[in-house]
Amino acid sequence: MVADSRFDNPAQSRWIRRFGPAPDAPHRLVCFPYAGGSASYFFRWMQALAPDIDVVAVQYPGRQERRTEPVIDDIDRLAEHIAAEVLPWIDRPTAFFGHSMGAILAFEVALRLERAGTRITELFVSGRRGPATSRDERTYLAGDAELLADVVRLGATDASALADPEIAAMVLPPIRGDYRAIERYRWAGGPQLHCGITALAGDADPKTTVDEVAEWRSHTRGGFGLRQYPGGHFFLNQHADAVHAVIRQRVIGAAMPAK
Repeated sequence: MVADSRFDNPAQSRWIRRFGPAPDAPHRLVCFPYAGGSASYFFRWMQALAPDIDVVAVQYPGRQERRTEPVIDDIDRLAEHIAAEVLPWIDRPTAFFGHSMGAILAFEVALRLERAGTRITELFVSGRRGPATSRDERTYLAGDAELLADVVRLGATDASALADPEIAAMVLPPIRGDYRAIERYRWAGGPQLHCGITALAGDADPKTTVDEVAEWRSHTRGGFGLRQYPGGHFFLNQHADAVHAVIRQRVIGAAMPAK
């Protein structure tokens, strides 16, 4: 069998970005970006949570330094790739955080890891309804202008940036591919996670109600907590300090052995 170099040097992975290493941190947080998003969104998180938590972020194909790679527009296929790539990074108590599409991906990756015998300590799901709760969404079929307008409406990026034709042409393929992936996702059923789930919701999020976010409760055998914040889909931007405090509390607490 040929040795997998990722286990000797996981930093070689194209799928995982690490902006501010904290090699002595006793805990790790793996972050999963939203649809159309990239690993760099979590750059400030890495600064905010060090030195106690080493933060890394998943980089999906089709954006930034991976912009020449084909976008993967299927949640199951993405989850299979990420599960293999993230495994070498679970060398200490590790939690997952995912926002919007990233919440579903983090959940699906965690399920695959559990089936293979690896458990994370906590799953943070943000701005996304529970996996079993679906809506009939087909924004991925919209024209370019309508698709970009939806991104701006949600607060994912500045409208002035997308007004540049070159930038718009560069970001449209990953945005459309990610929208297609998450809008076509349907939970196939299966076991609950053993780790606890902490769900975060904006009280004015057009993509999900607080009640829909609360449906994550049925997907864990561990503890469940729901935190609600004022704001829309990207309430994270306005409440970063509060969200970081919750993560720090839960990551460090969840990793402590029960007395």
